[in-house]
Parts: sequence; C-alpha cells; structure tokens
Amino acid sequence: MRRDALFKWTNILLIGTWLVLFSLIPHLFILVCSFLKLDASHTHFAGLTLTNYYATLLNPLYLKVFWRSFQLASFCTLLCLIVAYPFAYGLTRIKTDYKPLLLALVLIPFWTSSFIRTYAIIAILKTKGVLNTALLSMGIIKEPFQILYTNTAVMIGLVYDLLPFMILPLYTNFEKIDQQYINAARDLGAKKMTILTKVMIPLTLPGILSGSLLVFLPAMSLFYIPDILGGAKSFLLGNLIQKQFLTGSWGLGGALSILLLVLLMLLLLIGGWLKQQSKNYHNSFE
Repeated sequence: MRRDALFKWTNILLIGTWLVLFSLIPHLFILVCSFLKLDASHTHFAGLTLTNYYATLLNPLYLKVFWRSFQLASFCTLLCLIVAYPFAYGLTRIKTDYKPLLLALVLIPFWTSSFIRTYAIIAILKTKGVLNTALLSMGIIKEPFQILYTNTAVMIGLVYDLLPFMILPLYTNFEKIDQQYINAARDLGAKKMTILTKVMIPLTLPGILSGSLLVFLPAMSLFYIPDILGGAKSFLLGNLIQKQFLTGSWGLGGALSILLLVLLMLLLLIGGWLKQQSKNYHNSFE
C-alpha cells in the first residue's frame, strides 16, 4: 500500500511540476507581457496599461487577420471531418489482420516532426515538384500549376498535418457504437441518409467534437505552415503574434495571445457542453 501511495504521489508531483514549469509559468509571463507599456524609445518598460488590448480589439488590420484565421481554421476542420469520417468508419468495419497496419499508417506521421513534413510538401507542390511532374507526364495538364505560396498550399499543409487528430477520436467513437442500433434502424426501413443523420452522427458527436477541437485549435495558432507554404501571401494570426514578439512589441503580442487563449477556452467550454448533451442523447438509446 505504501509503495502504491508513493508511486501515486510521485507521479502527481512530476506531472504537477511539469505543468507549472512549462504551462502555467509561460502563460503567466504572456499575461504580464500583455499589460506592459513601453516608453517613447520602445526600449524600456514604463508600467502597466490596457492599451494593448484596446489596440488589438480596435485595429481593423488585426480583426481582419483574426477573421481570416478563423475562416481558414473552420474550413480546415470541415475538410478534415469530411475525409476522416468515412475513413474512420471504414477502419472500424475492417475485420482482417490489416487493421493494426492501417492504424499504424495513420500514426506514422507523428513519428516525424511536423516542421520537417511541412518542408517535404514543398517538394510535392512546387512548380517542378512531384505533383506537376506526374500530371505533365500523364498529359493531364500542359503547364504546371502554381500551388506553392498560395492559400491552397496552406490548406493542404494544415489538413495533412492535422488529419490524424480527427481520425483517431472518430475511430475510438465508432468502436464504441453498438452495431445493433444501425441494424435496428435498417429493420425499421430507414434509408442510408436517415441512418447517417439520425443515428450515426448523434452517436459519434463526441468524437466529432473532440476531433474538431483538436484540429481547430492548432489551425488557429500554427504559424510555420502559413509561413513555409503560403509565404508573404498568407499572413494569419499565428504569424501576427510571432511578428509582434520578434519585433519587440511584447505587449501587443501578449494581448493577442491572451485573446486567442480566451477564445479557445470558450470553444472548449462549448465543446464540453455539447459533448454532455450528446452523452445524454446516447443514454436515451439505452
């Protein structure tokens, strides 16, 4: 018993220390930075102020960047859901020994740095890259596409990088669904679309919400994918925050970071509420 208690409290201490050092303290540092005021020379801190928040909320340029980032993250989440939903369902329906292999193929991207994988996409999308070379050799196109350094390239990079975060929660949710619900709906004469909208989607709503949050949250804040694949044509919220800190505008960068954090926390709360409603709906089946 003493050994179990020692093991338990040791783990709690290690996890708590890790969270304090690498999560709480950095966030507190950003919070303090968001209230800092620079002097006229912009080289020394001159006190605390709320001006950074006013400048962030009232600046049309910042609002435009924020709205573009929100739209892109929403579209990325939708694309990931459209691709991942049938894939995850098909993966659960496979009854052969190949299922572990397919799951491993989904997880393999996590074994390589996403930064490196983003650079690898350049070799595929550039003018003389793999994609254009293949299409030209097959005679499908006569001139190479200009995909790299566009919003399309950014979207491809985000979907490629974040798709596993949508597949895994959906796969876990599909595994828990009792097939008898679907069979009962078929026996009652329900069509495929009715089964999808009235049975499968409500039962898999927790997986949909979890996957959507796991995709949407990083899509709003990632800065290296738009920077590498979009170039100067794609300037999103993550890039804006990065630029503020690199140019010494720590106050504005901190204010933008805190506002983004508040938004993401609100989304988490809404997602938790929707998951609870979905759980209540699921219990009504039983």
